[in-house]
Amino acid sequence: MRGAGPSRSPEIRNHGDRSRWLAALAKLPTAVSGCVSLRDCVSVGHARDLDAVGRARLTDVLQRFKPWRKGPFRLFGVQIDAEWRSDLKWARIAPHLDLEGAHVLDVGCGNGYYGWRMLEAGAASVTGIDPSLLFVLQHAAVAYYADDPRNLVLPLALEDVEPGGTFDAVFSMGVVYHRRDPAAHVRALARHAHRDTVVVLESLVVDGGPIERPDRYARMRNVHVVPDVATLAGWLRAAGFATVRLVDRSVTTVAEQRATPWMTYQSLADALAPDDPTRTVEGYPAPERAVMIASR
Repeated sequence: MRGAGPSRSPEIRNHGDRSRWLAALAKLPTAVSGCVSLRDCVSVGHARDLDAVGRARLTDVLQRFKPWRKGPFRLFGVQIDAEWRSDLKWARIAPHLDLEGAHVLDVGCGNGYYGWRMLEAGAASVTGIDPSLLFVLQHAAVAYYADDPRNLVLPLALEDVEPGGTFDAVFSMGVVYHRRDPAAHVRALARHAHRDTVVVLESLVVDGGPIERPDRYARMRNVHVVPDVATLAGWLRAAGFATVRLVDRSVTTVAEQRATPWMTYQSLADALAPDDPTRTVEGYPAPERAVMIASR
């Protein structure tokens, strides 16, 4: 990828679990299957392709990469039930896009789940970037078996990637509200968009104006703003996008985001007020998410 260099993220360089995770990755059992499905549950192989000892070893290795936030995946019969049913979000987004032959940049891609779904939708290539080493190595574990170089996940932040590429679609899903300057993040996305590029911006939203710099929102400390839809659209227009469409707005449910054996920490159910699930434990409106699609 043009202009991509080593990440400046200290998490990548100095993460205390780096050696342990790399050692675990090297212990993945060898297995070969020509069966790869990029549908709702991204799957490789069948249970019969590995014996019981191999499946136990595979399960052990994959669980060393917990928490799995995005999914689901199934590798040789081992089901990775991630915190997010990411297939539900993709089902809301995919009908509004034409990715046939597209070269895609996915910013904050996590473990690359959506990249596989983008390939299923016809994308020619997906370059995912994420500064979390854990997510990069989760992708490496899946890619070891899926064996498809068209879906890359690189340990980079957006500022590590020089603008001027030839991406036909740029995605930023679940990132903008974590940025200290969300409008600057949208402007950075715009620098990777040529005249015909489609930008997909997905975010938490609320009615009645942005929630700015909450101490916590839904138990999350690293939320700097929860915008309303008009603010999201304004950021995109200010960044130079003439066409801005709201294509989906949905309440996040505990069926879509929840704790599982593959993500055993607190999840959405713990973030909602016990006597009023329409509010967070801090008293804010419960999470809703909006998807905006923009073009020049």
